[in-house]
Amino acid sequence: MSDKLTHECGIALVRLRKPLAYYQEKYGTPLWGFYRLFLLMEKQHNRGQDGAGVACVKLDPPAGEPFMFRERCVKSDPLGRIFKTLHAQYHAAVGSGDIHPEFAATVKQRFDFGGELLLGHLRYGTSGGYNLSSCHPYFRRSPWPTRNLALCGNFNMTNTAELNASLVAMGQHPIFATDTQALLEKIGFFLDEEHEDLYRALRERGLPGEEISRRISDELDLARVLTRAAQKWDGGYTLCGLVGNGDAFVARDPSGIRPCWYFENEEVIAFASERAPLMTVFDLAVGDVKELAPGHVAVLKKNGTLTDAQFTAPLPRASCSFERIYFSRGNDVDIYRERQALGGCLAGQVLASVGSDWANTVFSFIPNTSEVAFFGLMSALRCRRRDEVKAAILAASAQGQLTEALLDELVLRNWPRGEKVVSKDIKLRTFIGQESVRNHLASHVYDITYGSVRAGQDNLVCVDDSIVRGTTLRKSILRILARLEPKKIVIASTAPQIRYPDCYGIDMAELGKFIAFEAAVELLKERGQAGLLTDVYHLCLGAVARGDPVNHVRKLYEPFTPEEISARIAQFVRPAKIEWHGEIEVIFQTIENLHAAVPAHTGDWYFTGKYPTPGGYRVVNQAFVNYYENNHDRRSYEAATSKPR
Repeated sequence: MSDKLTHECGIALVRLRKPLAYYQEKYGTPLWGFYRLFLLMEKQHNRGQDGAGVACVKLDPPAGEPFMFRERCVKSDPLGRIFKTLHAQYHAAVGSGDIHPEFAATVKQRFDFGGELLLGHLRYGTSGGYNLSSCHPYFRRSPWPTRNLALCGNFNMTNTAELNASLVAMGQHPIFATDTQALLEKIGFFLDEEHEDLYRALRERGLPGEEISRRISDELDLARVLTRAAQKWDGGYTLCGLVGNGDAFVARDPSGIRPCWYFENEEVIAFASERAPLMTVFDLAVGDVKELAPGHVAVLKKNGTLTDAQFTAPLPRASCSFERIYFSRGNDVDIYRERQALGGCLAGQVLASVGSDWANTVFSFIPNTSEVAFFGLMSALRCRRRDEVKAAILAASAQGQLTEALLDELVLRNWPRGEKVVSKDIKLRTFIGQESVRNHLASHVYDITYGSVRAGQDNLVCVDDSIVRGTTLRKSILRILARLEPKKIVIASTAPQIRYPDCYGIDMAELGKFIAFEAAVELLKERGQAGLLTDVYHLCLGAVARGDPVNHVRKLYEPFTPEEISARIAQFVRPAKIEWHGEIEVIFQTIENLHAAVPAHTGDWYFTGKYPTPGGYRVVNQAFVNYYENNHDRRSYEAATSKPR
């Protein structure tokens, strides 16, 4: 993606099913689980680099000993800093003689993260900001192990204010901070109730305190807790929770918007946001890793059992297609094939754009996440060209006109030509404060391969996986591509036009920042239809107030074809003050081809405006209200989109 787009977040959970001594004997280290957690997080660093956090629960510690631990960081390289710090603590204790690795009991006693239950979170800061208090996991503490809760997740809730209001109605005094805090208190409330119900029943039977504590731990029903807590949740989420007694849960939203994968064997249970990291870290085959079903919660009990239960009614599946286009790592076998297919689906539009001028067209991609789609495009182009060559050879042969020169012309000189035209050269240093200076430096983040395109003769086609704001295209990429002086530049997006905000975990909130929306507004004004903006504003106001599940913003796009909007986008992204006068065309994937290439991930609300939950419709209508009122305060936006206006 040429534009910077962030996404929250990534999760990892490791539950050891054997004592630490087992891993010391078999793998040579009692920290085998701790290292697996680090690797799972490192293999998902694409999902969040603004902050990281880890938590640990130790099973059956002696009375008086701590049993839950947490470490968080929001500095640069947060994951590396956390594990470097913890690793240094461990080796310092080994060096001082407090820990003897061959005696696992000393590791568990002396090292905070020498436990059997480990949780990790990678964060991109959006709604909660970038400070440490917004970094997962969140903690809820109590002297009762079964009332302690550590919570993290990959999620956004659309109705945080409603959830907070329900807490107030219960008699609580919640801190209106983030949706994570709201969920922590919501789950915590019903965890407390579950604990109290069990405690009273066991106490009435006259059981001693230690036996009551043990029985509560055994009988605690986290699936019931989640079922009661989730009755009013609206959003996309994968949530992970650790309870102080050693129980844990992982829950997924009923539409399957956010991803969740897991595997288990006799040694370990592990969860992650992506499948490929589990396969790599634990040396697994594709079939070994399972997907947590939408609307289900996996419950890990202290005794090592894993159960799966439905905790909320499933909705029509709407798994996020952006996970497949951009966010998830492309080394997953299915994602790799889907990205190839996305590139291949562009072949017809690309050839039409360059007039099937095989001899004078160079194909490339904008690094780095578009590379696999580029391979798919090249494969599709070669298949098309092969069919053309085959037909031409058969026709020439039938007429007795097949010559060596003709074969050279057909096969050698007119074969699809791919080049590495663009490369990412440097990372912009963020200590530059002046915006104009930062923008100037940003224009040098990408570099080009001089001589890869014949000036004035070749068309240049570059594959990009998606175009959100078009800022980087306008300020950097197209400016440097123009230095090669191609006859025409074609930017081909493997994603359709992004027209609507996301509210389930992607940092795409403000309508006015979408270049497709800008194009539609300009076309409305140009054609004397600007009054539609006011009409839609009043419709959106009413829909937000009533909670209508209708997307009125779609009316702004209805007067235009996708090609008309693409043409206006091409005008917007053309850099100002460049001497090159060639043509720029922007091509977008069609919705039909998106669904053909990524059939199992039908969540496409940012393209089509069809949201899977009522909260999504409230968000899109409120987003237009904010745009019309020129309200760019993100905090105001988030507060408004979580409750009726």
